[in-house]
Amino acid sequence: MDWLEALILGLVQGLTEFLPVSSSGHLELGKALFEINSEKSLLFTIVVHGATVLSTIVVFWKDLVQLLAGLFRFRWNDETAFIFKIFVSMIPVGILGLFFKDKIELLFTGNNVVFVGLMLIITSLLLALTYFSKFQDRKLTFLDSFVIGIAQACAVLPGISRSGATISTGLLLKNKRDIVIRFSFLMVLIPIIGENLLDIVKGEYAAEGGIGSTELITGFIAAFVSGLIACKWMINIVRKGRLVYFSVYCLIIGIIAIILG
Repeated sequence: MDWLEALILGLVQGLTEFLPVSSSGHLELGKALFEINSEKSLLFTIVVHGATVLSTIVVFWKDLVQLLAGLFRFRWNDETAFIFKIFVSMIPVGILGLFFKDKIELLFTGNNVVFVGLMLIITSLLLALTYFSKFQDRKLTFLDSFVIGIAQACAVLPGISRSGATISTGLLLKNKRDIVIRFSFLMVLIPIIGENLLDIVKGEYAAEGGIGSTELITGFIAAFVSGLIACKWMINIVRKGRLVYFSVYCLIIGIIAIILG
């Protein structure tokens, strides 16, 4: 991987992490296109994911401060309830991480182009369903949080958009748009940060070669900046109910991936 490929993949990660088009699916298609060795690109994947986590924190820092302030009042309030709902949403993906992580990683080889295409089509169908979902006025419940968590767990598959799956599920459950946006973007912070820290502690990526510091820094900056832009853009898109346009995009890319694969 050279710096230009790192720049392109960083931009792809930053944009597609928040837009409902599957960042993992696009990264896999990018690796296949550039013929990048996936075993040597795991560290790069961790770095660009960390960059998008940082961009989420920057965009939602006021929400995070408010939630933490409410939590440390040490009484049951809206902020404490919201944080507990986030923990409930983590249960499905936590189970997958504990018992099926090795099997899931086998899907990220850069050689599963047809599978990614099929999953993109599923993402397209899920986004299309939100077009028919009206009158979102329900408050987020603990059951809703768990169901949205299941959607997030399904999004570990390359081609299933995490933001697309969680936001679509929340809207189909008739939750308020602003609550769904906030919950979808904040619920992913702990799982990604936890997984990255665990992998670093294990030293799984310490011995990887083939990617230099220049490429890692380039990818990080590209993912962070594009992530900031995409996150703010996505907030406006969901509020205006325009997810159907991304449904068409995912359908087209999915079909192309299947044909080329």
